[in-house]
Amino acid sequence: MKIICVGWNYPLHNKEMDKSFISKEPTIFLKPETALLKDGKPFYIPDFTDQPEYEAELVVRINRLGKNISEKFASRYYDSVTVGIDFTARDLQAKARENGEPWDIAKGFDNSAVIGEFITLQDGMTADNVDFHLDINGKTVQSTNSSQMIYSVDKIIAYVSRFYTLKTGDLIFTGTPAGVGGVKENDHFEGYIGDIKLLDFQVL
Repeated sequence: MKIICVGWNYPLHNKEMDKSFISKEPTIFLKPETALLKDGKPFYIPDFTDQPEYEAELVVRINRLGKNISEKFASRYYDSVTVGIDFTARDLQAKARENGEPWDIAKGFDNSAVIGEFITLQDGMTADNVDFHLDINGKTVQSTNSSQMIYSVDKIIAYVSRFYTLKTGDLIFTGTPAGVGGVKENDHFEGYIGDIKLLDFQVL
């Protein structure tokens, strides 16, 4: 199972992170399977970072084997979505970037890819028109509609499948909107699609 992630996919998030240009192709990185955290299990802040940050994202689950998938057929390769959190050790990422080094450990450490319960895309519901939001301690900190993505889910799948064979159960984190921020002990995370709560866990 692969965890495929997309960076820089919402204009307002790019602006808050001082990224002024739009890449010609999606920015892709991977997290290992050991990054996965699910079933409402708590997230423990790791001891190797002083700047853990959250990034709420719409997550798509692949439902069939595919390679070199055409964009017009990409919707056949997923049928369910959820809300996820891409946890980032921002201080480690900044240090790696400053030194021109890879920043895999800043994004791919254990339990850094949290997912909620998946819901099936019903008739008339598409992954490119999904309202989702993240609440921390009862306050909404990120909220958007997936139509605001620079690269749609189908474009992402078409692009990624040129390089990686997609398999049933693979996950795609589609990028975060504006509003990322720091994490502290006892934070309570709740993620919603519309008014349906799919994600609920504690930070310890």
